[in-house]
Amino acid sequence: MLASTKRSGVGSRGTPKATPPATGQQVREATPPAPPSEVAERGRRRQFTVEYKQRILREVDQALASGEEGEVGALLRREGLYSSHLTTWRKQRERGQRAGLAPRKRGRKPTRNPLSSEVERLQRQNARLENELAKARIVIAVQKKVAALLGNPIPDDPDETEES
Repeated sequence: MLASTKRSGVGSRGTPKATPPATGQQVREATPPAPPSEVAERGRRRQFTVEYKQRILREVDQALASGEEGEVGALLRREGLYSSHLTTWRKQRERGQRAGLAPRKRGRKPTRNPLSSEVERLQRQNARLENELAKARIVIAVQKKVAALLGNPIPDDPDETEES
């Protein structure tokens, strides 16, 4: 009885039913685009410059000298820092390590000699040139034999015989 009261193509409230898209292309066109993601795909470690660290330490010192309560916490929240940053930076400043305030490269230190790549490149170049020299000597030897067969012999170079 319920099925007989419904008309085809009309919903229960008398509104026309939306026909489902027929093809995949129509489905893609009908679906709204996904909202942009606010989460970064991959997080990156923050790196602070020496000037930035020194400026923050000066501001913290001024906030402590002013005596107002909560100034340092407000500064840390505003800059997105942790108190451990201040502790580390103060220790480095006390030791007089301006270079220590600079960000360091993470990971293992390179154990490879920086000149080794240059040495390898020069060795490859030397081997290539020696190979070309051997080919050139073969060509010269063939030219000498052809010249001798034609009756016009080429004299041997005295420098060349000493090297061989």
